Amino acid sequence: MSLTTTQTRQLSFIDIQDKAKIRYIQILNRLNEPKTAKELAVELFKLGYIPSTERNYTAPRLTELEKMGYVKVLDKKKCNYTGKMVAVYQRTQKGFEVININHIPQI
Repeated sequence: MSLTTTQTRQLSFIDIQDKAKIRYIQILNRLNEPKTAKELAVELFKLGYIPSTERNYTAPRLTELEKMGYVKVLDKKKCNYTGKMVAVYQRTQKGFEVININHIPQI
């Protein structure tokens, strides 16, 4: 493996990590009330943060935020967009606190 490809892979990895952190903040800021991954995706799209309303922009981040303890699954409901049963997420106290810490800007 060449040094160039190793370096470019590392730069891509760092770029993805930064984008994930931004998405975490965007999601946590929008969870002022319980929402589904699709509802969050629609909101973020309307705000111009993501290029489409596809839930895959938010669902993986919600799973990661849940593992970190910043959100939790509150319930399930029938999605207004797809008609499927989906999880409803709620921000935890820990999630509320992390978006209000001075070093993490509100987006």
